[in-house]
Amino acid sequence: MHMLNLGILAHVDAGKTTLTERLLHAAGVTDELGSVDDGSTRTDTLALERQRGITIKSAVVSFPLDGVTVNLIDTPGHPDFIAEVERVLGVLDGAVLVVSAVEGVQAQTRVLMRTLRRLGIPTLVFVNKIDRRGARDDAVLAQLSRRLAVPLVPMGRATALGTRAAGFLPGLGPAASDALADHDDALLAACLDGDVPEPRLRAALAEQTRRGLVHPVYFGSAATGAGVPDLIAGIERLLPAACGDPAGPFSGTVFKVERGPAGEKIAYARLFSGTLGVRDRIPFGGDRTPVGGRPEGRVTGLSVFEDGTDLRRDSAGAGRIVKVWGLGGIRIGDALGLPGRAYEHHFAPPTLETVVVPGPGADRRALHVALTQLAEQDPLIDVRPDGVRQETSVSLYGEVQKEVVQATLADEYGLDVTFRETTTICVERLAGSGAAVEFNKKDGNPFLATVGLRVEPAPPGAGVGFRLEVELGSMPYAFFKAVEDTVRESLGQGLHGWRIPDCTVTMTHSGYSPRQSHAHQGFDKSMSSTGYDFRGLTPLVLTEALRRAGTQVHEPMHRFRLEAPVDTLGALLPVLAGFGAVPQRTRTEGALAVLEGAVPAARVHGLEQRLPGLTRGEGELETAFDHYAPVVRGPVPERPRTDHNPLSRKEYLLNVTGRVAG
Repeated sequence: MHMLNLGILAHVDAGKTTLTERLLHAAGVTDELGSVDDGSTRTDTLALERQRGITIKSAVVSFPLDGVTVNLIDTPGHPDFIAEVERVLGVLDGAVLVVSAVEGVQAQTRVLMRTLRRLGIPTLVFVNKIDRRGARDDAVLAQLSRRLAVPLVPMGRATALGTRAAGFLPGLGPAASDALADHDDALLAACLDGDVPEPRLRAALAEQTRRGLVHPVYFGSAATGAGVPDLIAGIERLLPAACGDPAGPFSGTVFKVERGPAGEKIAYARLFSGTLGVRDRIPFGGDRTPVGGRPEGRVTGLSVFEDGTDLRRDSAGAGRIVKVWGLGGIRIGDALGLPGRAYEHHFAPPTLETVVVPGPGADRRALHVALTQLAEQDPLIDVRPDGVRQETSVSLYGEVQKEVVQATLADEYGLDVTFRETTTICVERLAGSGAAVEFNKKDGNPFLATVGLRVEPAPPGAGVGFRLEVELGSMPYAFFKAVEDTVRESLGQGLHGWRIPDCTVTMTHSGYSPRQSHAHQGFDKSMSSTGYDFRGLTPLVLTEALRRAGTQVHEPMHRFRLEAPVDTLGALLPVLAGFGAVPQRTRTEGALAVLEGAVPAARVHGLEQRLPGLTRGEGELETAFDHYAPVVRGPVPERPRTDHNPLSRKEYLLNVTGRVAG
């Protein structure tokens, strides 16, 4: 039987989880429909998900179709949990994008479709809630075409729209042949010669859908079941089966990690090639792979998803999604076995952070452990301890995510916390190049080490590169590794306290004191270099090189799309300017004006609050992270340091060595 790993994606409240429940019920996996309102759904298993009625963590559930076993992955719809969606995308064979017939295309819909198109994931569109008052069909279809700008093939039309009797009447209309002919010259010629037989159209539809060239659109209601049988038929006939050779070399990717009742790690992985068995010893890891090679672990347990549940198995082959026990150091994004497809970031990182404030009597050590475990399940919750102020910061996408972290700490760890005001995360970029060097036993250098570094700008997205202009054999490799590791760690805090994400660092000088000992005595650390010397000296040299290069703080910028009545522009434009928003394109569509441009991320919330009053409640604002830009308004944002402050040599040496060098 073929496998299909299917993702259900949508904007918040589009009815995605309800559709998942309807698919399971239609496939005979469940006897009763689960309800989001009642907290009885199969995929929203967390207590917090049931209480709030939203999906927070991705969940896998399986159901059989004729000749196809579908592993269905329900993902969060709220943009605060977009990182959870990101991790799922790399394991999908196909997707269903759910859109509400009432709310229509939302900002999240556009973000998701752009990403699905970029990754070439075959996608069906399901316009849900056709039974709700205010539901639209042709208008939503036109909106999908205009705002998503992708080839769509309507698979039929809605009937009795906006009533409980709403249904779906299947049938390919003239728009189907037009959309399909755009990607098939032979079909275009046949269309020009006359009517094309429907079997040929459907064959072309299946072929182009599997290649991600067109997107079939279904109308229906997950609540009543209208249109769902047709969607199921589309899933079975139009989306491609999972591929992979069970007899090939083993390769897989971890997309989710959770902890079991005893605190053990459980990894969710997609197997792309080969077969995995219990008691197999496999390598795993990603970019963090240590010098000595990838870590290994022995699989102590394995389960696969079948008939609505997960079942223990001794082995599983390519195409499967599995749960794996026994890999203690596993992390999200790790490759299992042979390194396969690289783990990619498809969405922007969080641009907000906040300080977690423990409540009365809360154990700070227990709080740190709890936050670390949450970060294992969501790596973009960057836990940033500040030993100087005895504080811990976390990065976030938004206020809802903050509430979820707070509730999770209370419910699962018994920790009462609050948060300080949310602030924007900036980055620093080099303004030029700079170099510095300190020599062993010279000019007040208390460390038995020579380190010279040159820093140079790198393009956005290039990351941190570390190079050598000295002979690798000029000193023990461990000392070079100590310098590189310390450079990468120290770049987490630039001259203004922000991370420097993109630069090239070159080691220009090196030197050390060889291992020495007194006669008839052991190793004398006071006369011989150790890794401590290189780890201690590197931040001072790097900071001086950064000073000479100079850095500039960049703030996150969102691209925005604003629709508002044309007659409100006179009041709206000065307010946009006051929030630092710069319209780059303006056009009119009937009585509406459409403005597109950029706005500082820190000002988006304030703009959202002002918009209804300026546009009589008719304005619609979409925003999404786009890039970082130099801070040009107000004072330069500073971030409190959490290290030993190499900006001050005296303070740094007192903190690190307990003395100030002469």
